[in-house]
Amino acid sequence: MKSTLNQIEDIKKNGYSLDFATVFNHAFENYKKIALYSGLIILVFSIIAAVAFMGIMIAYFGAEAMTKDFIQNIENQQFTAVQLVIQTVAVSLLAGITAPFGAGFLKMADSADKDVEFNVSTIFSYYKAPYFGQIFVAAFIPALIGTALATLVESSGILFVGNLISFTVSFFMYLSIPLIVFGNLNAIDAIKSSLIIVTKNPLNIFAFFIIGFLGSMVGFIGCCVGIIFTVVFNSSMIYATYFAIFGTPSEEEDSIDSIGKYNVD
Repeated sequence: MKSTLNQIEDIKKNGYSLDFATVFNHAFENYKKIALYSGLIILVFSIIAAVAFMGIMIAYFGAEAMTKDFIQNIENQQFTAVQLVIQTVAVSLLAGITAPFGAGFLKMADSADKDVEFNVSTIFSYYKAPYFGQIFVAAFIPALIGTALATLVESSGILFVGNLISFTVSFFMYLSIPLIVFGNLNAIDAIKSSLIIVTKNPLNIFAFFIIGFLGSMVGFIGCCVGIIFTVVFNSSMIYATYFAIFGTPSEEEDSIDSIGKYNVD
């Protein structure tokens, strides 16, 4: 079987094709296998994160931090340049730290696809060397660039464009994380490779990107709490897209030893 490097070189030269129905059906069938379990995991960790966040806010700002007026004052506050830089870095760090958690759902999707048993520990599969460092960088750099550009544009008084910039960065980084966890690329090569793959077939990738996002948001309909059971649909869509391009993720090569070997010019 060709290495990820060779497959990407082929894509650079010849492009690739995707069948919409095949990818969507694969994603939906995969999602059905992991929806309930992943939803329960997200529910539990959302509660823990919410309690921790409220505790930090109350400890730092006092009980008034939970009032409506305090939240409105924060939203209307004009931040200094230094505060905006700190905010940008903080958001990017958060993206990097939580990215391995999201990658865990890709691992869960892969296990379900192969009928391999998975559990809660599967979600934390990539919080270890060398995965964590590579995934952190692959999430941190795009988040830093996207957030910095969005903040710069919005601070100039151009509203809504910032969200579009962040959306665009996420689109071009659509396959960067699976290229690390399944393709064994290092962070920089995964970022470059995702750009190559997306630009070679932008319409299909954009369709899957949008469908994954909208599918994740379905849980907002009727009862907002339902989103905890639908948000993982995006992981199944990303997995199915990667599968359609590269085939079943191979376990023949020791992925821990191979990360960082490849170099995409």
